[in-house]
Amino acid sequence: MHYLRHSTLDMDVLAAELSISRATLYRAVGSRDALLGEVFWSFAKLLLDEARGEAPGTGPDRVVEVSRVFAELTSSGPQLQQFVAAEPQTAARVLVTPATDLQKRSMEAQFEIFRESGLIGDEEDLRRRAYLYVRLVGSVIYSDLLGMAGVEFSLAEPALRALLPR
Repeated sequence: MHYLRHSTLDMDVLAAELSISRATLYRAVGSRDALLGEVFWSFAKLLLDEARGEAPGTGPDRVVEVSRVFAELTSSGPQLQQFVAAEPQTAARVLVTPATDLQKRSMEAQFEIFRESGLIGDEEDLRRRAYLYVRLVGSVIYSDLLGMAGVEFSLAEPALRALLPR
C-alpha cells in the first residue's frame, strides 16, 4: 500500500507507518532493493494471473497472448512509470538484473506458462527458453528504462514465437 500511495518506497516513512524502527525494517526485509523486488513480484504475479485468465487456447498462441496482455497491463500502471522516471538506476537494478529474486521468479512463472499451455520438451531447454523469453518481454516492457523508448510488443512477437518449441 505504501508503494501504491507514493510510487516509491521511503524506508524511513514506511518504518514510521509500521511503528517500527528503521533497523527493524531492514532486518526484516534485508534491503530496500529486496523489498522493491517483493513489491514488484507481488504486482507481477497478480498481472500474470489476470493475463493467464484472459488468454484463450493452448500452445504458442496462448503463451504469446499471455505475454501481450501482461505487457499491456504492466505498461498501464502509473506507479511503475513514475518509479522508473524518478529512480532509473534503482529500477534497472531491481527490474532487469539478478540483484533481487524478481528475474528468477519471472523465469519460473514463464516456465509454468509454457507447461500449462502444452509446450513440451526437455526441461532444461524449456528453462533456457523461458530465460530468453522473459528477457525479451522485459526489453519491451522496460524499453524506456533500457534506452530505446516506445518498443512495441508487436515488434518482439516474431522473436518470441521463434523461442517457443514447436
